[in-house]
Amino acid sequence: MNLNLRQAILQKVQDKSSEEIAKVIDDSIGGDEMALPGLGVLFEVIWEHSEQDVQKQLSDTLKNNLTE
Repeated sequence: MNLNLRQAILQKVQDKSSEEIAKVIDDSIGGDEMALPGLGVLFEVIWEHSEQDVQKQLSDTLKNNLTE
């Protein structure tokens, strides 16, 4: 079986509850940089399945919380 990174990450959280997915995200934030691609894949799913107003809110939140 030949899985790419994106498929492997999605498969890892596929059968988890919302609470378990939140824990995976919480545990990944601020941790090892190896978790960043996984967070990127999860964000991609959120982005692709969010309405435009939610995407705007996410973009605004990111913009307002970036530090120089």
